[in-house]
Amino acid sequence: MESVQAIKQRFEIIGNDIKLNRAIEKAIQVAPTDISVLVTGESGVGKEAVPKIIHSLSHRKHAKYIAVNCGAIPEGTIDSELFGHEKGAFTGATSTRSGYFEVADGGTIFLDEVGELPLTTQVRLLRVLENGEFLKVGSSQVQKTDVRIVAATNINMFDAIKREKFREDLYYRLSTVEINIPPLRERQDDIHLLFRKFASDFGQKYKMPTIRLQDDAVRLLLKYRWPGNIRQLRNIAEQISVLEEERNISLTTLNGYLPQSGDSQLPAVIGKAKKEGDFSNEREILYKVLFDMKGDLNDLKKLTLELLKNKDTSKVQEENETLIRKIYGNGDEEFTEGKGKEVEVLQLPEPVTEHSSPPPPQEDKYHFAEEIEIEETLSLQEKEIELIKKSLERNRGKRKAAAAELGISERTLYRKIKQYNL
Repeated sequence: MESVQAIKQRFEIIGNDIKLNRAIEKAIQVAPTDISVLVTGESGVGKEAVPKIIHSLSHRKHAKYIAVNCGAIPEGTIDSELFGHEKGAFTGATSTRSGYFEVADGGTIFLDEVGELPLTTQVRLLRVLENGEFLKVGSSQVQKTDVRIVAATNINMFDAIKREKFREDLYYRLSTVEINIPPLRERQDDIHLLFRKFASDFGQKYKMPTIRLQDDAVRLLLKYRWPGNIRQLRNIAEQISVLEEERNISLTTLNGYLPQSGDSQLPAVIGKAKKEGDFSNEREILYKVLFDMKGDLNDLKKLTLELLKNKDTSKVQEENETLIRKIYGNGDEEFTEGKGKEVEVLQLPEPVTEHSSPPPPQEDKYHFAEEIEIEETLSLQEKEIELIKKSLERNRGKRKAAAAELGISERTLYRKIKQYNL
């Protein structure tokens, strides 16, 4: 059995990361067997090297090795590509054609981006994995094949299963052994090694001096998140090798080649959908304040009615003070609202007895109840109209912008404008 280091030299794999070495070890261990392997990892990490290692170390190494990009084949023709078709099976089928599973009999098929397979094709593939049988498109004759399948994907398979985009039974058949290739950002010690290798290769290819990175440029290289992984790093190295006359690359020069959109160099992905709901949040707060005010005013109204009916003045007086403290706050001085405005605690009239004369009429005694009625007419409809008017003014009558600011659809805004005759 070949060592990990020998395999890396043979297949030109650069890096000494522990996770990378473990992935290669697993590939070496499963190669002599015929079990299915699923290679996982982000796009651009180099997943295609693993099936080549497995095939070259297996007893099938002298048979055919076919790599199929499942995401690049149209859904209408993928069954024909994989399993073949009979003459006249569909429009354009002028002759019988052998598919990859027939051609690669006795060898290995690498299904790249297997998560992109249509569900109907997944059923056919499951049958091949279970008993080695398949049907050509347009044929009823069962054919046998002895093919080892190595698949790869960059999607979250459990999420795809949950969304019913991938069959769970097929996933477990494909992933008898799962090999994960780590992303480049988790292999920091390998980033500069890879860049130097690419820079050397492109220097020889284009017959130019090899580029070198200054120390601050190296630090930026290691800090960047590399969302495109090795494929992106190779692309950057090639661009700089071709375009830059100065072969000693500074931080500023390197930074000019690194895409900054989406803040990809940051250690975490930050959500961007906050701005849209800002106005909606303010409106919710306003509605809550209005509801609280209405509740407090209703409490005051009930209390005022009790003052007129209840003769237990001490209890009502106590409740009156408690309620006003709740609304205006509790301080050592007299309750105030705003600046210097005293809030007068409602004074209860003296109870009328046989020996006491009724109090003189006071014209403004119960104007408070009347004010409550006026305040209570404040409705959510009025506030809604006010908010719509302000938003339309702010957006100069543009309904689409106003609807976005209000957090409602343009159709809903049009209906409310018509409803309120704005």
